[in-house]
Amino acid sequence: MTIDLRIAGGTVVTPAGPERADVLVHDGRIAGLVGPDVAIDAARTVDATGRLVLPGMVDVHVHTREPGYEHKDDILTTTRQAAAGGVTTIFGMPNLKPPTVDVETLTDVFERYASSSIVDWNHNPAPTKFDEIEPMAEMGINAFKIYMVVDTGRTYPHPAGTGIHDHGHLLQIMDRIAKTGKRFIVHPHDQALMDYIEGEVLARGENTPQGYASAYAAREGVIWDTAIDVVLRLAEASGCPVHIAHIQTRRSIEAVRRAKAAGIDVTCEVNHWAPFLSTWNDVETLGPYALSYWVPDDNRAAIWEGMRDGTIDIASSDHAPHTREEKEIGWTEMWSAHTGTPGIQYYYELMLDAVNRGELTLERAVDMVATIPADKFGLAGVKGTIQVGADADLVIADPAHEWTITNDDVLSKIGWTPYDGRTISARIERTLVRGQDVYADGEVVGAPGHGKLAAAPAAAHAARAAEPALAANEGN
Repeated sequence: MTIDLRIAGGTVVTPAGPERADVLVHDGRIAGLVGPDVAIDAARTVDATGRLVLPGMVDVHVHTREPGYEHKDDILTTTRQAAAGGVTTIFGMPNLKPPTVDVETLTDVFERYASSSIVDWNHNPAPTKFDEIEPMAEMGINAFKIYMVVDTGRTYPHPAGTGIHDHGHLLQIMDRIAKTGKRFIVHPHDQALMDYIEGEVLARGENTPQGYASAYAAREGVIWDTAIDVVLRLAEASGCPVHIAHIQTRRSIEAVRRAKAAGIDVTCEVNHWAPFLSTWNDVETLGPYALSYWVPDDNRAAIWEGMRDGTIDIASSDHAPHTREEKEIGWTEMWSAHTGTPGIQYYYELMLDAVNRGELTLERAVDMVATIPADKFGLAGVKGTIQVGADADLVIADPAHEWTITNDDVLSKIGWTPYDGRTISARIERTLVRGQDVYADGEVVGAPGHGKLAAAPAAAHAARAAEPALAANEGN
């Protein structure tokens, strides 16, 4: 028998740790890990000598902007960036036009992914229509998403239809989601406190990047901490699995740590901007192009600690592209600018650069970008891991390639990255989704529509794991 592909000579990051092995791929799945001397016929061999062979990133927080905001990005351009960045599965967000809140809008979004996505996909609808929660859950989604925020001075990126901050409504939503077994992603925000804090800043005429950054980090991040405390208590009361987006304060990280110790089913994520793009210097030099949010130094230190000790489970990009025109107004009217930053194309490489700098172990970085998001979002054993039976979603990276990120390389429609001019020390060379190249030799080669819904049920996981493996683990 001839297998489809052999990836030879690399250091493979497996659930047991890094090992020198060749990866065998057949029919889109990992068929075995073998020693270099094991003779097996392969239709194609890729030389990975001196390279890392990694599981593809599972990014559970991606804003594709389609439908409704395609001038920023769309599913095709977003997944082109994903392919270049080693992201093999994306979960889209519901703040679209129309927002994804029911079976009709979710069906439309699924059809768009099916025709355009290069990588595998899922989508996180907003559970704001209570009677639509269970029907949407039955369509194959793995999570829901809500915003505890109403925008001040603008209608985007948090449009009507995607936000609820009334605590009674949140508990009602959690009760319903708990019955589905899906995870509930919450963008935390204390609206009443923010109204007061923003009002004070704007009354002083500080409608600037510095004023905006200071407001959202005010009083040691009180708007985040109080909201997260509420979410954790309601998760305990309802039994609903929750996922905290945008973790960024010391107190919030400590709260999540305590909740986990108490047995509450909670995960949380760190977005690219928190460890890599959130200093006061970034705010002053890049202004609206760096916001997202400012993370004071003591909070950033807590983030790195939480990333290392596992309190912060997941690295997801919060890829949030906006045009230069939508950003430029922020220099003088920051509350009118669209906040958020593009991140999907470079997050995996930034994490590998952090490994080279000694900030994280390689195993921890892989857990955060791939293994844990797959495990916690319904894809355990199928995505996010290099093991027999799993999808062959693979990344080949050079861990010792110094290069400089520039706007010229950006694949987003917006044409800019806040990391323009930053030099890093690792580079992704090849990305495969289910055994097929989607990025190779510096080019996106995946076809629109190659991506499939990533929603394997537990029964399918077991069936696939039970299938005979080809030369599994021979010669190691």
